Amino acid sequence: MMHSFSRSSSFSFNRSISFNRRGTPLSVGSPRVNARPTWVYRHFPVITVVGYLGAFFLVICASYSFFVPNLKLSFHGDTSLDTSASLDTCNLLDGMWVPDESYPLYNASDCLFAEQGFNCLGNGRKDREYLKLRWKPRHCNIPKFTAQKVLEWLRNRRLVFVGDSMSRTQWESLICFLMSGVADKKSVYEVNGNRITKTIRFLGVRFSSFNFTIEFFRSVFLVQHGWMPKHAPKRVRSTLMLDKLDDISNQWVESDILIFNTGQWWVPGKLFETGCYFQVGDSLKLGMSIPTAFRVALDTWASWVDHAVNQSRTRVFFRTFEPSHWSDETRRFCNVTQYPTPETQGKDQSVFLDIASNTVKNMIAPVTLLQITSVSAPRSDAHVGTWTDKPSVADCSHWCLPGVPDMWNEMLLSYLLL
Repeated sequence: MMHSFSRSSSFSFNRSISFNRRGTPLSVGSPRVNARPTWVYRHFPVITVVGYLGAFFLVICASYSFFVPNLKLSFHGDTSLDTSASLDTCNLLDGMWVPDESYPLYNASDCLFAEQGFNCLGNGRKDREYLKLRWKPRHCNIPKFTAQKVLEWLRNRRLVFVGDSMSRTQWESLICFLMSGVADKKSVYEVNGNRITKTIRFLGVRFSSFNFTIEFFRSVFLVQHGWMPKHAPKRVRSTLMLDKLDDISNQWVESDILIFNTGQWWVPGKLFETGCYFQVGDSLKLGMSIPTAFRVALDTWASWVDHAVNQSRTRVFFRTFEPSHWSDETRRFCNVTQYPTPETQGKDQSVFLDIASNTVKNMIAPVTLLQITSVSAPRSDAHVGTWTDKPSVADCSHWCLPGVPDMWNEMLLSYLLL
């Protein structure tokens, strides 16, 4: 933006100066002028040259200190590691996506645990710019961890993801990243021999050489889904029991790291249009809004974490709602851009984000909010679109792998390892 300058303030002359108003000419031969040149006069050309050189040098230094770091950040990405600013003092959300040629972190085609539907390159996507970006906070860096370092840190631990298909995507992302550091690929396997699909409620991948597992439990609402209660209206086919956590929650407890997520299914199309309404105790809540129900469900989740989870052992995270980038509310039109969107158009905000933030603040147990909503909002370029195993159905909700979920995991690992 160009700034206008005031002539009266910035470029004004002193009007009190007079140039011999009586018209008396200035004569070199005037007896007031000393004909013998002074030292300054004799060396004036040299002083002028030195002055110009000094000013030029200052301008060059100032330009270098200002422009070069910004050019480096814009075109190559800031590869420095600022360890002076901790995650507690640095605002991770205040930043930008910058180019980084060291990405992606893995090849999905080489990872047995990446769903074919998320492997955009394997499904025919040609452009690769979306793979070459990383999130850079303005005043610190999210460090890059090697797979070997994370593998050693996870030794003898149990890490559990709980949530919807977005949680499963993040789970796959982390496994594929770690697989890149494992020499014997056969030492990594799904504990029940299952293929990675969206229909299975439990998936667990064991890294036998390091004696740890990374597990995923499908619980799209976190609370219990029940069938139609007695004497319910015909439109009610099932209910969400907002005051009861999912009946598989007892399987989450004995873990070292717990990462929860919910949000994508809290929409009319997944609830009311399928005949699913809300229930608290024995009471149907037919008029309850979705945000209100979401708040009640998270209160139930928070109470469970406060009382059921061993706080001395288990580190708990709640990952916030991930934005989608559909062209309209019908979710029929999906426009995957080639580059991130400069304007987030409100996708960096969400009522689910606000509710999750307030819930975590009021909990007894220490829970870390993994806020990925605003970070992911510009990435309209990173969805699977039609580069999926079902190309006839465009998708602006799920993400390509490699891609944005990798950064969610880098943020997660920063909290765990630093």
